[in-house]
Amino acid sequence: MIDLGRAIKAAATTGKVVYGVQQAEKAVTSGEAKMIIVAENCPSEFLRSGNHSTKVYKYEGSNMELGALCGKPFSVSALAVIDKGTSNILSL
Repeated sequence: MIDLGRAIKAAATTGKVVYGVQQAEKAVTSGEAKMIIVAENCPSEFLRSGNHSTKVYKYEGSNMELGALCGKPFSVSALAVIDKGTSNILSL
């Protein structure tokens, strides 16, 4: 099992990750996102539903917990991995 926090940080520093529901939805609809991670209280039904071709990982915590895990001083309801960089996040 991989450490989600470490994988997100590695993807953010060596690859490209976008934070937020609007940015994640835009990345999914444009086909850029390789994977999305959504908090259990994510307000976007589109992202949570999985009715798209992007892999969805449902984080078992709130948006506040996901934001802290990402090392951000704000809540994160969803994030999209555009480029994984050196991380192994896509194996979740």
